[in-house]
Amino acid sequence: MESRRKFLEKITASAFAIPAMTRPGQLFSNTKTPYEGPVLKVAIMGLGSYGTRVAEAMKTCERAKLVGVISGTPSKITDWQAKYGIPEKNCYNYQNFDAIRDNPDIDAVYVITPNGLHKDQVIRVAKAGKHAICEKPMAINAKEGKEMVEACKAAGVKLLVGYRMHFEPNTVEVIRMRKARELGQIMFFQGLSGFTIGDPSQWRLNKKLAGGGAMMDIGIYSVNGARYMVGEEPIWVTAQETKTDPVKFKPGVDETIQFQFGFPSGAVVSCLSTYSMNNLDRFYLNGREGFVEMQPSTGYGPIKGRTHKGPLTEPIVTHQTLQMDEMAALIFDGKQPVVPVDGEEGLKDLVIIDAIYKAVKTGKKIKLGS
Repeated sequence: MESRRKFLEKITASAFAIPAMTRPGQLFSNTKTPYEGPVLKVAIMGLGSYGTRVAEAMKTCERAKLVGVISGTPSKITDWQAKYGIPEKNCYNYQNFDAIRDNPDIDAVYVITPNGLHKDQVIRVAKAGKHAICEKPMAINAKEGKEMVEACKAAGVKLLVGYRMHFEPNTVEVIRMRKARELGQIMFFQGLSGFTIGDPSQWRLNKKLAGGGAMMDIGIYSVNGARYMVGEEPIWVTAQETKTDPVKFKPGVDETIQFQFGFPSGAVVSCLSTYSMNNLDRFYLNGREGFVEMQPSTGYGPIKGRTHKGPLTEPIVTHQTLQMDEMAALIFDGKQPVVPVDGEEGLKDLVIIDAIYKAVKTGKKIKLGS
């Protein structure tokens, strides 16, 4: 049995161990001169394994800097202060972090806590007048996601979602090929996302905190990937659930779901999300004139793949470094990625996930859109 973190690290060599990294600004910029513009000052909320990964990646950011922490564990705050040189005045807990409104040293808060906490925490960040970056899934359902989007708009702050794959070079290249019609008409996409989850007491198997099971944690990669790979929004969803261990996977916590989409063009999607099978991190996109196969497709790196033209050979990057630099460019310059990373994008995934769960429950084809 292995945790999600160990799974992602096992299936792809850790991005931090790769000796030849590209500078994060090189993917979307031709300049090689040192950056001298504004720097996004970020506080991380939730100092677990992924929060640590983001913090480590930000060491090499040009446009973003870790300046604060928010945690419910005092010992973690102390450790992070020592490790990352964070001043006491930029340290908060979950009860008092509303006080960031009076702290000019913090521009944005990256919320990396259990899914069920995202809505309230992001809304509090927005009301404090700070930009919110929220790890995916943005919320546990579309209703909560919509409230988050509306709260950030009302407060005049950005709501961004941690869609690191929207910046990953090989992924961006595949999207370019699709847009350039190098694959011809897109006909089919398959996404396989899964691993064998470990500790049964962890929050990811707690419906209140996770909002579901494998779908919310790992299946969202195939949901989101289907949309940016096909380049359309689905108009119907069907889905089927399989549960082999009802003790570990209690009611409302999915173990394995197979789901299918249909698109306006006629393209179809078939995906698998699971907490009970390893070695599942694969995207396959088929067009009338070509194909793309990516495996690993969404792990921490390096992403590998091939097309009908040959292997994908874009630069290897630390995903979170590039993500944070590009998010800083979005906030300061209005620069947009090839696939959005805003709250509206996160809401689209949640609408589809709601439909998947409804299809599982009813056994019916669920129509999407107006």
